[in-house]
Amino acid sequence: MRYIGPKNRVARREGMDLGMKTPGSKSQANLLKKINVLPGQHGAKGRRKKSEHARQLREKQKLRFIFGTTESQMKKYFGIASKRRGNTAVFLSELLEKRLDNVVFRLGFAPTRAAARQLVSHGHMAVNKKKVTIASYQMKVGDTVTFAKETTAKIPYIETYRAQNEVILPPWLEVTKDAGSFKDKPDGSLIEKQVNLRLVVEFYSR
Repeated sequence: MRYIGPKNRVARREGMDLGMKTPGSKSQANLLKKINVLPGQHGAKGRRKKSEHARQLREKQKLRFIFGTTESQMKKYFGIASKRRGNTAVFLSELLEKRLDNVVFRLGFAPTRAAARQLVSHGHMAVNKKKVTIASYQMKVGDTVTFAKETTAKIPYIETYRAQNEVILPPWLEVTKDAGSFKDKPDGSLIEKQVNLRLVVEFYSR
């Protein structure tokens, strides 16, 4: 089941901003002030020493929360990645980066992956000029992403976010106004800055 509880609580538990709140919002500002304090009554007392399994679990949970996947989806991605010959961590990150909701977010068409997932599921996004409503849809090299309707780009929160924020695109994506292209295979460089993928692979390999 996808997590639908308090987002700042999760981020504080993991000790980092998981990108679940709109950049520049009051909610994100409040999170950043308390990011190093665990949630709950005894949060200020600090963190206990973690076992190796606990460290693996926390990294896996970070990855899940960042991309907004369910546990069953993450297990499925790991199963696919582990069957391929090569680096399982790289293949796992590739599958996550190729999700349509993630691509919409990376292109700067939505402020968070949750917002991007909502746009996709509500029929606001198109791939190669065909409407796609599956957030987990796997993009392919050469695919283009656009708004299914011109009015989508004028939704207030999207228009405001795009006007006020400059998005740094990863090298495998390209954007021109209201269209983005998936021009190359993604790597795990951006994910590795937030999550230790080796520990995630170890967790699922038990």
